[in-house]
Amino acid sequence: MKNTYLPTLKQLQYLLALHEKRHFGRAAESCYVSQSTLSAGIRELESLLGVTLVERTRRVVRFTPLGERVVAKAHVLLREAEELAELVQSAGKPLSGELRMSVIPTIAPFLLPRILPRLRKERPSLKLFLREEPSADAIESLQHGRADCVLLALPFATGEVESEVLFDDRLFVAFPKDDPRDPPEQIPPSMIDEARLLLLEDGHCLKEHALAACNRPELRASATMIGTSLHTLVQMVDNGLGLTMLPEMALEAGILDGTNVVARPLKSKNATRQIALVWRRGSPRADEFRLLAAELRQG
Repeated sequence: MKNTYLPTLKQLQYLLALHEKRHFGRAAESCYVSQSTLSAGIRELESLLGVTLVERTRRVVRFTPLGERVVAKAHVLLREAEELAELVQSAGKPLSGELRMSVIPTIAPFLLPRILPRLRKERPSLKLFLREEPSADAIESLQHGRADCVLLALPFATGEVESEVLFDDRLFVAFPKDDPRDPPEQIPPSMIDEARLLLLEDGHCLKEHALAACNRPELRASATMIGTSLHTLVQMVDNGLGLTMLPEMALEAGILDGTNVVARPLKSKNATRQIALVWRRGSPRADEFRLLAAELRQG
């Protein structure tokens, strides 16, 4: 005889939160419930299924092999449930209600201040929740349903998504103003001193875009991957510690204001990245995301 009792979406949400945080207290905080409520919900789920999903010790939260498989399936079920709600929502007024968008750190501080005031004015019923995270984490959030869409830079391995390219963003080389090798117009990759090149740490796609545009394998081996943000890199260049690569949107946003750093375009056929909005393939809100892309493109 089949068990007629099915897991609730809330129980699955608790399980996924614990899997992500690996800590009952932090998982409960992310779900806005008490630790005892979350713990009880997961125990009820285990009792309902008749299996152990989580091994609990004082210091470690460890998921059983079956628990990992249940987590994978829970991601799918919750995403389907959210898309069911989105299907109904999208039938009403477009670009209204809640929308969760992840934005990568090399875009968020430069583009969002420019577009959000207009978006709030023209779409007052849209509640846009923003999450800043590196590209790989943003795509994972998208696939797991934590984000509805992602604003990032291409090329990047996004998996099965749909996308709308907003615009091209040129790459520039930034260096101290008194650098004797300052050319009048553009800087070819051959002029870049690999021993002085400062780039963002691993996890930031701008680093890969910059290295690909230069097409010099020795840069990957010799460049210093140290910066946690473009603002940090600019300060390092301003203090004479090297040179770096910056996207045009950061320059337009005034990232060099108040510094003795100048920037020249990188002379390379691949010296651009494409700013794009991506979302899950087959999303019932695809038309809304295309509309949002058009709004962002006006930037």
